[in-house]
Amino acid sequence: MKFALAQIRKRANNEPFAFDEKVDVSELETMNNDIREIKPVRVHGKCFFQGEEIIVSFTINGEMILPCARTLVDVPYPFEIKVDEVFSISSYYGREEEENEIHPVNGEVLDLSPYIKENILLEIPFRVFSKDTSDQEAAPVKGQGWEFISEDTNEKTIDPRFKKLESWMENKKEK
Repeated sequence: MKFALAQIRKRANNEPFAFDEKVDVSELETMNNDIREIKPVRVHGKCFFQGEEIIVSFTINGEMILPCARTLVDVPYPFEIKVDEVFSISSYYGREEEENEIHPVNGEVLDLSPYIKENILLEIPFRVFSKDTSDQEAAPVKGQGWEFISEDTNEKTIDPRFKKLESWMENKKEK
C-alpha cells in the first residue's frame, strides 16, 4: 500500500487524506509463525500533515487461520487493529526521532505495507482454542515421527530402539 507524497500533500491541505483498500498480506503465511492462512485485509484510515511529519491513523480488519492449541485443527481468528504511525519527511532525521518511533520516508513514496504486516504479526495471540467439540474428533492422531496414545489405549509397548537392551536385561536375570 503505497502513496505518493505529492498525492497526500494535494489532498491533505484542506482535510485529511482518506484511504480504504484491500491489501494482500499472504506473505505472512510463509514466515515462521502460526498463521496457516490469511486473506487480504481491509485497511482504512486517514493521513494528516503536521509540519514535516505525516501522521497516519488506520484500522486493519481481517481474519487469519491459526492452529488450535489442543487439537491443531484450523481456528478462524478475526481481528481489528487500530494503528497510529508517524513518518518524517525531514532530511534531519536523527536519534531522537528514532527513539520516538518516528519513521523516515525515503524518496517520494510512503509505503505502509511493512507497518501493516508488523502490526498483524504483533496481533497473533499466544494460543487459540477451537470452540467446536466436533473438532476434537477431527484432530490429527498421527504425524511424521509421532503418534498420540491415550491412557485408555496405552499398552506396554517397547521402543524398538530398546529391544536389544531388553534382551540383555533378560540374560542378566537368568544368571
